[in-house]
Order: sequence, then C-alpha cells, then structure tokens
Amino acid sequence: MRGAGLLVGIELRQRVQPYLGALLERGVLALPAGPNVLRLLPPLVISYEDLETVVHHVGGVLNDAKAKG
Repeated sequence: MRGAGLLVGIELRQRVQPYLGALLERGVLALPAGPNVLRLLPPLVISYEDLETVVHHVGGVLNDAKAKG
C-alpha cells in the first residue's frame, strides 16, 4: 500500500480489472493506477461511516480473490 492523504494505492499481484468490477458491484468506485494498482480517492468530506463501508468492501473483495486462488 502507498498513499498521500486520502489517496491510496493498493498494489496487487494480479491485474486490477476484476477487482474494479467486483467493487463496483458492491457500490464502491475505484480506479486503476497502472495494470496492477487499485486506486482509491475518496472526497475529503467523506464520513467515517462511508470509509468503514469502503474498507469492508475492499477487504471482502480481496479476501474473496485470495480464497479463490
């Protein structure tokens, strides 16, 4: 992981595209930052509740991928 302020990049071992789709299905908008980096850039006025929701969904997507293989 790397970041500055609320800008966060999560470097993955696989291509990022399937993760982006899975997050979008859960209502989380994320962007790629290269072929294998998941970029999160929430607004500065995001609530703690929304941050917890995003962390929950990102963790769920990453854990689902880890369980699959």
